[in-house]
Order: sequence, then structure tokens, then C-alpha cells
Amino acid sequence: MTRAAREPGVSRQLLHGILSGSRPVTPEMAVRLGRYCGNGPQLWLGMQMSHDLWHAERDMADKLARIPRHPVP
Repeated sequence: MTRAAREPGVSRQLLHGILSGSRPVTPEMAVRLGRYCGNGPQLWLGMQMSHDLWHAERDMADKLARIPRHPVP
């Protein structure tokens, strides 16, 4: 993990935190990781957004259940 952190210019602790899910992928980090891995920043930000939405929906489940649906025709 030392090389994987050093080459994109981040600390091992930060990279470990991201990979363990305890630290978020910021836009700057997404650019670094996307460049290093060759898969672009959109992938990394997309994964972060999916992670954040999953947690938000789970944490808000009771509140969301009380909100009525009004589908747009």
C-alpha cells in the first residue's frame, strides 16, 4: 500500500481510510485515484455517491416512510 499511496501523492493512512470506507473520496482524491488507476475520476466519485446514498436511505428509512409519494405524470 505504500507505493499505491506514494505515487498519487497521498498518505497511507488516507488511502487506507478510503479503502476501508471510513474516509470519503473527495473530488481531488477522485482525480488522483482516477489518474493512478487509469479509470478516471467519475468512477471514484460515482462509487462515493452510491455509498453515501445507500447510507442516507438506510439512516432515513423511518422518515422517508412518512413522506407521501406524488409521482410526476
